[in-house]
Amino acid sequence: MQGVTVVGHPLVQHKLTKMRDRTTSTKTFRALMRETATLLCYEVTRDLTMDTVRIETPVAPTEAPVIAGKKLVFAPILRAGLGMAEGMLDLVPSARVAHIGLYRDPASLEAVEYYYKTPEDIAERLVIVVDPMLATGHSAIAAIARLKASGVTNLRFVCLLAARPGVAALREAHPDVPIWTAAIDAELNDHGYIVPGLGDAGDRTYGTR
Repeated sequence: MQGVTVVGHPLVQHKLTKMRDRTTSTKTFRALMRETATLLCYEVTRDLTMDTVRIETPVAPTEAPVIAGKKLVFAPILRAGLGMAEGMLDLVPSARVAHIGLYRDPASLEAVEYYYKTPEDIAERLVIVVDPMLATGHSAIAAIARLKASGVTNLRFVCLLAARPGVAALREAHPDVPIWTAAIDAELNDHGYIVPGLGDAGDRTYGTR
């Protein structure tokens, strides 16, 4: 699928399988989400632009690479996205964090915004939108549209698990935003859950069901 990267690394796939298992505890699920998000962050940042700086090692002067430009912004979609953002911050602790609060209307399944807070200069930064599940795609589409309205032009989307309808919807709405995911499942059920999926990522992360 154009614009979509499925991260097939064995560690990612192993951890995703553990997360799918209904017997996995809240504590373990939370830890697995954080670990998997760190691995996905490694992939989504693989092509960052680099500069060269002059430094001195304990042995000799040298020129060495550093990441160019302003720091990244991770933009988790609340609340489930927070669990992934923590894992990504383990890898890039200097990144800024934007928060996008959305909930899914139970009747229409459309995304409703209730909170939005970003760095003031977010339009000048690479923004990585983070949400564990790309199901209908409504939340991701709304979050990205909100960021674009704030002037953001450099966007990427990362999720643990996607459904084909959600991928298709997001690609149609925002064809300029590439997607990274650990797997793509075939379908959604009548409640908009990914099948076979892993259940509600927020509830399983925070033990609220």
